Amino acid sequence: MNLLDELSWRGMIQDIMPGTREQLEKEMTTGYIGFDPTADSLHIGSLVPILLLVHLQKAGHKPIALVGGATGMVGDPSGKSEERNLLNEETLQRNIIGVKAQLAKFLNFSPLLPNAAELVNNYDWFKSITFIDFLRDTGKHITVNYMMAKDSVKKRIEGDSGISYTEFAYQLMQAYDFYWLHQHKQCKLQMGGSDQWGNMTTGTELIRRKCGGEAFVFTNPLMTKSGGGKFGKTDAGNIWLDPAKTSPYQFYQFWLNASDADATRWIKLFTFMTQEDIEKITELHEQNPAARTLQRIVAAEITSFVHGQEELTKAIETTEKLFSNQQAPIESLAEADLEQIQGIVKVEIERKILKEGVDMVTLLAITGIFPSKGEARKTTQGGGVSINRKKVETVDFIVNESFLLHNRYILIQKGKKNYFLITVKAV
Repeated sequence: MNLLDELSWRGMIQDIMPGTREQLEKEMTTGYIGFDPTADSLHIGSLVPILLLVHLQKAGHKPIALVGGATGMVGDPSGKSEERNLLNEETLQRNIIGVKAQLAKFLNFSPLLPNAAELVNNYDWFKSITFIDFLRDTGKHITVNYMMAKDSVKKRIEGDSGISYTEFAYQLMQAYDFYWLHQHKQCKLQMGGSDQWGNMTTGTELIRRKCGGEAFVFTNPLMTKSGGGKFGKTDAGNIWLDPAKTSPYQFYQFWLNASDADATRWIKLFTFMTQEDIEKITELHEQNPAARTLQRIVAAEITSFVHGQEELTKAIETTEKLFSNQQAPIESLAEADLEQIQGIVKVEIERKILKEGVDMVTLLAITGIFPSKGEARKTTQGGGVSINRKKVETVDFIVNESFLLHNRYILIQKGKKNYFLITVKAV
């Protein structure tokens, strides 16, 4: 199966420029995807473009991951309703380092490979271009009419906030990235999310007008949950690829809690399993949906890909300790089990707080489990808080030393899957 057929059945292609298939079948093709360093870690919304690069390399083509050190200073208006805050140089450099380190984990950069992956930073070529040079040598090739016809620009112009020249220029900067890579890296393909179609096709147009070259693009669908919720978002925020921001246990839980509809899509998108194997697993899941076979396999495959087998094993162990045999008394968890649980949030408090006794709402607020007493009270009243596996019925519930497990721990559950281990500070 060739690359585009492989990506198509997985649901990873939305729009594609005519001639792309012929180019990929003709020769080893260099293709790139850009990643904006808006944070020092990528989140799972970046997994589809990462996997596109991996599939490209597996098919014998050459992948380039571009980190937008220059464009990150400007801000992409695509999919945005208002101007993005610009980052200072120190923050941007920290973000670039973090993003580069993550991308390096997923692709093969061995110089022994004819299609070895490359990492590039567009600041390396933009830093030497003056404003006048850019206007004269690049800006003259693309008309304002052409740029304003793009959906990402039209929506902003027609909206309340408008669009600054800074973000308007992003389209031309991204187009120049493609041109530069075409000239210096023989890059003929750009891939990205469907909201990038306008910026990407501007790149092919610039290449055609500026040097008479030929280039191609295709996009992947933007990810959403089947229920309409934003993909990669939870009550706690983004699901990050950095284990310091989202622990492997929390990462594993995100995929494990997928709906059947989402898991059916995600096993194609986010794993490298064959079509035949996926069909067998889906059939097995449908025979007994309660066993959540699809979700378990999706969670294991993706967690292993991002964090490695060792962290996956720890995540599964933590899940088993917390969720298996829920009817068993909490005391059945040994002190070593509580101490060694990986990935759940751990907070410390002074013993004197429990000696005097504290109401549940106050305890939830002072430990940071909830950002405010108001939110803690609301969730508790709705039955969304448990202590040592027992639901808290009232907001004036008093917690004292009698709730300590092994004279040191309290296990708090917030919602269905969020666990917090409160530990009494050693004297």
